[in-house]
Amino acid sequence: MFEPVQPKRQKPSVKFLINLPRQYPFWLSLMAGAISATGFAPLGLWPVSLLALALWIAIVDRLGSRKSVFFSGWLFGLGHFVVGLNWIAKAFTFQAAMPEWLGYIAVVLLSLYLAVYPALTALGAWLLARGRRLAFVLAFAGFWIITEWLRSWVFSGFIWNPLGVIAVDAGLALSARSIGTYGLSGLTIGVAGLVGSAVIGMLTLQWRLIVRRVFDLAIVALGAGILFLIGSREDLWNGDVMDFGAIAICKEGWAENCGPPNITVVQPNIGQQDKWQAGYEELNLGKLAGLTVRKDDTPRLVFWPEAAIPDYLETGYPQRYYYGRPPQMVRAQLAGLMKPGDVLVLGGLKLEFDDASAPDERRAIGARNSVFAMDSERELLGRYDKSHLVPYGEYLPMRPLLSALGLSRLAPGDFDFWPGPGPRSLDLGAFGKAGLQVCYEIIFSGQVVDRDNRPDFIFNPSNDAWFGAWGPPQHLAQAQMRAIEEGLPVIRSTPTGISAVITSRGKVVESIPMGQAGRIDTILPSPEKPTLFSLYGNVLSLGFAFFLLICAIAIRLRAR
Repeated sequence: MFEPVQPKRQKPSVKFLINLPRQYPFWLSLMAGAISATGFAPLGLWPVSLLALALWIAIVDRLGSRKSVFFSGWLFGLGHFVVGLNWIAKAFTFQAAMPEWLGYIAVVLLSLYLAVYPALTALGAWLLARGRRLAFVLAFAGFWIITEWLRSWVFSGFIWNPLGVIAVDAGLALSARSIGTYGLSGLTIGVAGLVGSAVIGMLTLQWRLIVRRVFDLAIVALGAGILFLIGSREDLWNGDVMDFGAIAICKEGWAENCGPPNITVVQPNIGQQDKWQAGYEELNLGKLAGLTVRKDDTPRLVFWPEAAIPDYLETGYPQRYYYGRPPQMVRAQLAGLMKPGDVLVLGGLKLEFDDASAPDERRAIGARNSVFAMDSERELLGRYDKSHLVPYGEYLPMRPLLSALGLSRLAPGDFDFWPGPGPRSLDLGAFGKAGLQVCYEIIFSGQVVDRDNRPDFIFNPSNDAWFGAWGPPQHLAQAQMRAIEEGLPVIRSTPTGISAVITSRGKVVESIPMGQAGRIDTILPSPEKPTLFSLYGNVLSLGFAFFLLICAIAIRLRAR
């Protein structure tokens, strides 16, 4: 008697895998979006991010209607931003009036809006070049650049985590000196799309497709290599001495003996819960002071974090606003921590008043998140007012409506902050000119430097204490991109981390991790000659986008 033959278990065929995007396009789009966010810090899984992008691009290319294409892009964006911006939920835990779960709802609501931009990218590429793989990938890259640029300014802009930032961990970010971060995002999309097409060719043994995609990738790699070389050139000042090994510089007005300035970056590890706690003023100042005082007499540039002290440094306010600590007393206390020739750069607050006729009757109606520079003689050398304010953090949009609903700002305070006029450079004498960018405004590519008065470095005081575990490393990566784009070193001082010294090529040479108190004593890295991006800004990014779109149109027309 014969036993029945058991059928062999069938392994998933290649054809089944290829057809998965057609069978489950929307679920896979959402999943691809979530996975693509792992390319950002702190995970830095950029190869995984490229594969997720490749999957999504392949899905969009095979969809058959505008609605499905837009919905696929919107789902991708939803997954991408919910995962990448999860740190925002942590901010709500610092506002007693708001429950913790509300933070996660806020992340989803924000992502519902931000997801529109990837959706527009997908729709634009599909309408322009669907069915023609190379043209489609080029169109996808071009439209991604444009929509990412739009995201940087529409409704005041929220451009956290542009896709090109994943190149920081990949070590390929120097191309941003030629095409900017948004252009680098488009280049990332292009590489992902061509890799995905080549993988499909290999799975289906379509050798002609494989050869074509390998050739296309070679062309893209050549172009990226040229952009990388342009961005990585070691341009030198005419007549200046620059040694990138020792980071030494000779430039009139910087320092004596042809040496780089000495700097100290302070991180006091003051948590958000203690930042504005009544009675903690002296304790917090003691932490800053203990990390600032030193024995040597070498003139030094000292950096403190955003809103380092609650006291007001400017004179002329009604006396009741000084709370018994007039600015002269506060400045004397700070000067006591300094050596002759030192300059202290720190975050503080400036008040704005109404127009009451009697000076002492004036009432504060607004504030500015400012950075002050003060020398060892107690003189204020200048002030910078933050320009890009954080919605719901530093001001409450639609205040009458939202206040009536019981909502308030995430940061403490009785009134909103007012924006400053934009980037400016402060002259710090022998220490050169400082460009200032407070906290999150460092993320705005092309908007961080006064081009008519180029600084020698950028100082980015920040308060990342309410950014959760993912926010601070993502913030640091975006500061690295600004250093690369502008060819300027960036100094970051934060209350709880990550404080860092970044060279003009985006390399972190010194840092203090999150949750630790400490100080960095080092020399100020050298600036470089203005990069292409520092001269022309996002005109280069948009120009690159339109070049890609023109190429896509040309390929499409030739194929007809």
